[in-house]
Amino acid sequence: MYNQLVKLEVMKTLGKEVGSFIEKYLTPVEKIWQPSDFLPDTTADDFHTELQELQHFAHDMPYDLFVTLIGDCITEEALPSYESWIMGIEGVDQVNGNDWSKWVRSWTAEENRHGDLLNKYLYLCGRVNMREVEITTQYLIQDGFDIGTSMDPYRNFVYTSFQETATNVSHRRVGSLAKQSGNKKLAKMCAVIAADEARHAKAYKHFVARIFELDPSEMMLAFEDMMRKKIVMPAHMMRESGQKAGELWGHFSDAAQRCMVYTAQDYIDILKDLLEGWKIEHISNLNESAQKAQEYLMKLPARLQRITDRIATPDHEYQFKWVKS
Repeated sequence: MYNQLVKLEVMKTLGKEVGSFIEKYLTPVEKIWQPSDFLPDTTADDFHTELQELQHFAHDMPYDLFVTLIGDCITEEALPSYESWIMGIEGVDQVNGNDWSKWVRSWTAEENRHGDLLNKYLYLCGRVNMREVEITTQYLIQDGFDIGTSMDPYRNFVYTSFQETATNVSHRRVGSLAKQSGNKKLAKMCAVIAADEARHAKAYKHFVARIFELDPSEMMLAFEDMMRKKIVMPAHMMRESGQKAGELWGHFSDAAQRCMVYTAQDYIDILKDLLEGWKIEHISNLNESAQKAQEYLMKLPARLQRITDRIATPDHEYQFKWVKS
């Protein structure tokens, strides 16, 4: 109970800074990009020409890369689950509308544009079975997810720091690979989404850094706990029609690994980035348990590297119902 009260007090203290967080890490609605900025204008004379170009490049995308793009879209489309989860974090008062709830709503409003843009792109590209994509999305929202954080703000902010960084990596890589094949428009779409994710990751990393200043031992223990559990991606319950919850995730992650969009090495690199960014090695004034957690965290990248070096990615390409044959 004592720890819970301390965490609530820390959240209350940081809540006084949320206005500056929104100003620093989010972009005003009137200034930020919108999906229509990057999609063919249905009222323009050259709409059909742009549509044909979009479809041409989409059909030429390698299978694993295209599947990863679809999965990234579905992940973004499950936003209602993420917002409701974060709204339930201890210290975020949705009923009385405290400053933390303002952050969550503003962050959600920015994130909402990502799925909107990618969904419209996929609808127009002519290579996707949209009904199957929509079924997977509905299941993903319906099935919910368990990221191992409970409603603890410290653990949730570790998770969002990691996950937003991972999402940035995935969108950025898809865009980079699309650009290499001449698909400049999709590359721009992925780049602007990735830039948003990078800003959001910086925000959540900043929240954790501030908590380390205010409650270092409990923050260290929360970080250790999340890394012992392993960070699962928000779409880990993904499935297709006729499948059980989570049955599709392994096939999707294998595809992302094969096309080098998001790999086991990226997981390690993100962990290293967090360790360095939060200066974990140099944090002091820790209790005995937190010191042991600190030691565990600093040794973890090398341990994960030894495991990763022995893992082979399956060669088999699973045939996703999302893609038209």
